[in-house]
Amino acid sequence: MGVKAPPPIDRGELSTEPTKNRLVPRHVAVVMDGNGRWAQVRGKARIQGHRRGVETARQLTSLCGRAGVEYLTLFAFSSENWKRPPEEVRFLTRLLISSLENEISRLQENQIRLNVIGDFRPFGQKVEELVARAREQTFSNTAMTLTIALNYGGRWDLTNAVRELATACEERRMTASDIDESILSQALSTGNLPDPDLFIRTGGEIRLSNFLLWQLAYTELFFTDSLWPDFSEEHFEQALDAYQRRQRRFGQTGDQVTT
Repeated sequence: MGVKAPPPIDRGELSTEPTKNRLVPRHVAVVMDGNGRWAQVRGKARIQGHRRGVETARQLTSLCGRAGVEYLTLFAFSSENWKRPPEEVRFLTRLLISSLENEISRLQENQIRLNVIGDFRPFGQKVEELVARAREQTFSNTAMTLTIALNYGGRWDLTNAVRELATACEERRMTASDIDESILSQALSTGNLPDPDLFIRTGGEIRLSNFLLWQLAYTELFFTDSLWPDFSEEHFEQALDAYQRRQRRFGQTGDQVTT
């Protein structure tokens, strides 16, 4: 609803042939779990795991570009993460600011468009300004769209969408009978993105944790015990191979899909 559509994707500077002759997901969504545990098992402060996790996110972005993935969405900070120790939240905020400041040039070099979803206002004015600047500077990039979910929750997203549609009905810009799945999808914060084809969660947990609840309805799920800082090219290849072996039927029979 009212979201400015980005330019169409082309392969840009990240364009290469897919790494193998296989079906590549158009949109990959990732829950980057295990940063704190990675640090703790090494006798380090949890914040060191988050710092290492930024490097892993950078590597995965590059891997997705080389594989031919058009959209990558990373769950960086959930609406529940505010319950963590205050010093960890403060560090994550500083890490977010430094990442936004330092990564724009890299995104520009690789023709990556940056998108941010979630209510990131609680992080403060500095983050709001950096997000606005990064969006503006990378908007015309066409190789890949990198979406960062900040203070995001799937229930928050759905609630906002329903509130927006209810307001539109009150103002007689539409009627309740106009609302269908397509209209609701467009009202979500991901309204300008296709639904994810492949969902990856690291860290050994097997749950969605309130991430993209509507959007993941038909997504193929891949879970790994690898903690996020250890997520490597080999793990990514395993996820892509698992995706290729899935048959996406969307309610049809296997024979119908094959035909």
